[in-house]
Amino acid sequence: MFVDNFNPFNNMLLSSIVAAIPIILFLLCLTVFKMKGIYGAITTVVVTLIIAISCFKLPIGIASGAFVEGFFQGVLPIGYIVIMAVLLYKITNETGQFHTIKDSISSISQDQRIQLLLIAFAFNGFLEGVAGFGVAIAICALLLTQLGFGPLQAAMLCLIANASAGAFGAIGLPVSVIDSLNLTGDIKSMAVSQMSVLTLAIINMFIPFLLIWIVDGFKGIKETLPAILVVGSTYTILQGAITFFIGPELADIIPPLASMLALALFSKRFQPKHIFRVQKDVKPEPVVKHKFKSVMYAWSPFYILTVIVMIWSTPQFKSLFEPNGALAHLVANITVPGTYSEVANKAIVLPLNIVGQTCTAILIVILITLLLSKQVHFLDACRLFKETFKELWLSILTICFILVISKLMTYAGLSSILGESIAKTGNVFPLLSPVLGWLGVFMTGSVVNNNSLFAPIQAAVAHNIGTNGSLLVSANTVGGVSGKLISPQSIAIATAAVKQVGKESELLKMTLRYSFALLIFICIWTFILNLLI
Repeated sequence: MFVDNFNPFNNMLLSSIVAAIPIILFLLCLTVFKMKGIYGAITTVVVTLIIAISCFKLPIGIASGAFVEGFFQGVLPIGYIVIMAVLLYKITNETGQFHTIKDSISSISQDQRIQLLLIAFAFNGFLEGVAGFGVAIAICALLLTQLGFGPLQAAMLCLIANASAGAFGAIGLPVSVIDSLNLTGDIKSMAVSQMSVLTLAIINMFIPFLLIWIVDGFKGIKETLPAILVVGSTYTILQGAITFFIGPELADIIPPLASMLALALFSKRFQPKHIFRVQKDVKPEPVVKHKFKSVMYAWSPFYILTVIVMIWSTPQFKSLFEPNGALAHLVANITVPGTYSEVANKAIVLPLNIVGQTCTAILIVILITLLLSKQVHFLDACRLFKETFKELWLSILTICFILVISKLMTYAGLSSILGESIAKTGNVFPLLSPVLGWLGVFMTGSVVNNNSLFAPIQAAVAHNIGTNGSLLVSANTVGGVSGKLISPQSIAIATAAVKQVGKESELLKMTLRYSFALLIFICIWTFILNLLI
């Protein structure tokens, strides 16, 4: 925060109402006014800028720095990740690997409800675990469209399914970051991880039912119930055991892999009575079986990606880029001129670390895929990159403006006053605790950033009202997962991946009710747990 006072009207209610205007306005732009994402984002930036400077007295220099930082982070790492993820898809499609992947999934089952569980639930969870930051949604939405799902439908299903994995994405970072926050009550990531099981176990078991219900109603649930129970219980039980006894790091790695394997093996003995197709008038293609070697080669970009991203995510690798690390010279910390604040006693600094980025790990996978391929060469990759950039530049620009809104709200204290207002509810706070997480992810697009922003408030309030701090911080995390369904960043990434740029408002409307429904459940359940614990 770069302002002297985040309660400029000396009235918390009034200041909170003014601070909430950007969030409400952006939702209205995408839903009621049906504006394209880019226009809604620009409109909200202008209004947020006026509020931040005129009401909350954010210095113009800091506001300018927020613009620079928002665009910087929109390009690196988010834009970089989206481009690399889609480029990886295009290259594997050009090499024929993606077609073999599709055939290998179809050989497990031609029923698209089973395929939905495999891709949107299990594989989505796995990619969220190894990469996070939109990679899972982009790749899995593309996979579903290749299997016959509608573009926006595929994006919506992947966003909803991501609710099972969002709390532990990118090697458990959203929860493990808690250890660096020095929270009131000495709350640690392990305690939060253990507490999250009480809520996530219910959500994880429910999501597969919800996915099938969305595409085929209760009839679909009845016909695929054994498969739903296999994939859901395998994922839920394993994730619960890992998060409770080991910690958050492997919670999105082993469970989704095991659930994919369990469903694949189970499908050899069980197939639904009626084969369901999303496009009912399109008959399923004949099953094409490939040799084991061909299937392994087709999937190679993804298991190579897993290995490389896991290496990139280890503390040992990250330590190489720290000030005294062996690769510290590859990191440039760029101070934005004119942004030093005596209030915050710091300036805005942009860390430029290309090599250490997750997106660079995807780039390495792309280069390996090109080296292994006989069909696609470097010039083909350049052509595909040009195509990808043309398709995605507008979405990346939208994401940049969204991040500008987030930075302005954070630096001007709008986020702080919203958090403090909810915290003032006293003993009712556990009921509203997940709302803070929902707001945090809506504003920042990241469960990691959400916990960095609001976990200290959750811990402080828990200490003041005498309740379990780990419960409220876990509620902040899980509430944030429900916000990821409608986070502008997630929406922009999903629409870009399925080539539906400009239809962000449609996708938002499709996911909004599910986000609210999950949030309401998490709020009520957290309140009940607070009474019981």
